[in-house]
Amino acid sequence: MKAAVFYGPRDIRIDNVPAPHIQNPKDAIVKVKYACICGSDLWSYRGLSPREKGSRIGHEFIGIVEDVGRGVTKIKKGDFVIAAFSRSDGTCPECKMGMPSSCRNGGYWGVDGYDGGQGEMVRVPNADHMLIVVPKNKIKEKLMKAFTALTDVMCTGHHAAICASVSKEKTVAVVGDGAVGLCAVLASRRLGAKQIILLSSHNDRAKIGQKFGATNIIAARDDEAFKKVRKLTNDTGVDCVLECVGTKDSWETAFKIVRKGGRIGWVGIPHDVAPINLANMFSENIGIMGGRAPSAVYIPQLLPEVLFGKLDPSPVFTKTISLSQIKDGYEAMDKRKAIKVLIKF
Repeated sequence: MKAAVFYGPRDIRIDNVPAPHIQNPKDAIVKVKYACICGSDLWSYRGLSPREKGSRIGHEFIGIVEDVGRGVTKIKKGDFVIAAFSRSDGTCPECKMGMPSSCRNGGYWGVDGYDGGQGEMVRVPNADHMLIVVPKNKIKEKLMKAFTALTDVMCTGHHAAICASVSKEKTVAVVGDGAVGLCAVLASRRLGAKQIILLSSHNDRAKIGQKFGATNIIAARDDEAFKKVRKLTNDTGVDCVLECVGTKDSWETAFKIVRKGGRIGWVGIPHDVAPINLANMFSENIGIMGGRAPSAVYIPQLLPEVLFGKLDPSPVFTKTISLSQIKDGYEAMDKRKAIKVLIKF
């Protein structure tokens, strides 16, 4: 089969690799119909995060079940499924408490002998837990983008909002206008926030943010962004900051614009972030919570709203490619010519 393989910074190739087969009774084999390129994939692509040469890449995919192990009881051949973006077993203490993304027996796609999502087929362990079935009468082409967004970015944006305690009548600021940040706007609207401020200097992204529910767009950074947020909130700051970037600058902005007693929900993978000043957090009663989203928990919660047209994250996909065009897809996201790239098989 064909799959995307990482050879080094800015060097992603399509190789012929062995097709997966059932290795464990709880495995399933999924024939991928749609996958995508994630902003987190760009960290390795740009050489900013370590990744083993020759490893598979990609962690977001949906498709049709080709085969199942004898221990799989809920998933069957022919099911159309959405996969969680990180591996987990569904049985450890962390999984049982609702945080499978912190599974002590879990891991990532594309490493430790597992296929990556940017390939024609994937062996999925613990299939009954890892795969969420789409009802047969709801398998529609117009929903494929939304289903693919559910694998990661919609769940991750939702996680930021949940961790920041977004709810009715809350004021929210979203730091980051990539696919995750835009989905964080959508999640905040879904949870009833009364004011949603998106920090975005890109018109195309700001327009999607407004479509998703942003009430204000601030096209500024650093101190200027801080001043504008304070002005919009009567010099108070926002109740909830959703940090969706993971850099030193984004964290500095988050701390500046959150109000005393506010919450920061963070989902941006941290890179070169400065130490957090706990003394300031203590004196101002600022809470921080976040990390990798438990998509195996969130997908079943959010899927019904996608199926019935109440939730549509599909506009984050602004470019569609075939697997053979993978280099073009990475380049488009790297150069900000696309917000998120969909791969159609």
